[in-house]
Amino acid sequence: MFDSLSTRLASTVQKLRGQARLSEDNIQETLREVRMALLEADVALPVVKDFIANAKEKALGQEVLTSLSPGQALIKIVNDELVHLMGDANESLTLAAQPPVVILIAGLQGAGKTTSIGKLSRYLTEKQNKSVAVVSCDVYRPAAIQQLETLANEVGVEFIPSDTSQAPIDIANCAVEQAKTKFKDVLLVDTAGRLHVDEKMMQEIIQLHQAIQPTETLFVVDSMSGQDAANSAKAFNEALPLTGVILTKTDGDARGGAALSVRHITGKPIKFLGTGEKTTALEPFHPDRVASRILGMGDVVSLVEEVQHKVDHKKAQKLATKIKKGKSFNMVDLKSQLEQMMSMGGMAGIMDKIPGAAGMAKKAQGGMGDDKSIHQMIAMINSMTPHERRFPDVIKNTRKRRIALGSGTQVQDVNRLLKQHLQMKKMMKKFSKKGGMQRMMQGLKGGGMPPGLG
Repeated sequence: MFDSLSTRLASTVQKLRGQARLSEDNIQETLREVRMALLEADVALPVVKDFIANAKEKALGQEVLTSLSPGQALIKIVNDELVHLMGDANESLTLAAQPPVVILIAGLQGAGKTTSIGKLSRYLTEKQNKSVAVVSCDVYRPAAIQQLETLANEVGVEFIPSDTSQAPIDIANCAVEQAKTKFKDVLLVDTAGRLHVDEKMMQEIIQLHQAIQPTETLFVVDSMSGQDAANSAKAFNEALPLTGVILTKTDGDARGGAALSVRHITGKPIKFLGTGEKTTALEPFHPDRVASRILGMGDVVSLVEEVQHKVDHKKAQKLATKIKKGKSFNMVDLKSQLEQMMSMGGMAGIMDKIPGAAGMAKKAQGGMGDDKSIHQMIAMINSMTPHERRFPDVIKNTRKRRIALGSGTQVQDVNRLLKQHLQMKKMMKKFSKKGGMQRMMQGLKGGGMPPGLG
């Protein structure tokens, strides 16, 4: 997400860093480039106009023109304006109400409402320690109720059954009563996808909202719809008292215009980003961290949080102990490291959060530089026998051909994997000497990177 915007702004920022003084001319030139970058990212025109006007007013102020590092001062202004545009600070869900806290999920057809409910259920259960129930009021889309039941079983939350012969309001009222009797903390209510121009369907969701009086009404919107995302959110907000937005499919959106437009146009905060298909791919929206990533300054806080939550510390500790005892780093260990890397959003996801490293994953195609290569490496390790995984030195020509054939790769790919494994094995040996292992163990306790991810 934000790849194109980040690239344009990063080059603009780079030019500014070398400026000894700022004049009205080079401020105008810089803001013109920022304006073009925002428009190319599909940010709504009124949003761009306000952004540039605010940034220009601050940039031409005495504080910037007389600053010892005016280039840095202007970068800070752009960063602050981006943060303000997206909502200043993270706004979390209101969960302090009397249980069950009812959260109504609305949105357009195909925006990813049901999938978002599965992700949100998991987030509330694992991160907020809440007891969650879900119910589907979507009596129109074939298999919508079954889809939610499957997701509920996957994430381990209570599924309240419903039927297509029932009215959505009856389903919701019944679900609220069941959530009360089962002492659930949160009830998530899925609704049918609807267009804001469909008056009958909009009337139905308004009546549903009035009947159950939800604490939170979240609008789910596809980030790839760009400016339309903000406009549809505005139309829904006029009909329903929305409390926030979940922006989905951000992993497939390189422009990010929706994230920059939604708050300004609707006045409602983005509360979560859907960053992939898995039920773990949901993250709270922090405007300051996102702005930092857009400007190529990374997001170390989110990276540390991901390591703490997504890295299997028992496995990492086990590997650390194994290497400390002088045992060899084998293909089983390498596969475990690669899988943990993928659980954190892959190489691109990690690089995006490291200051100054945004875009590096794309440049380092092949090797371990992209997610396709990591999947390929895992496939090659899966094609090995248990003996070969434990003792990679036995892999010679005939075995290499068999592994390549079994994983849909070439022999040179297998050779590259063996070479990379050897390099990591040497690195692990160095770790086990000179107190490196002790430092690694301390890093793990403090939520640091496991070996191979640093």
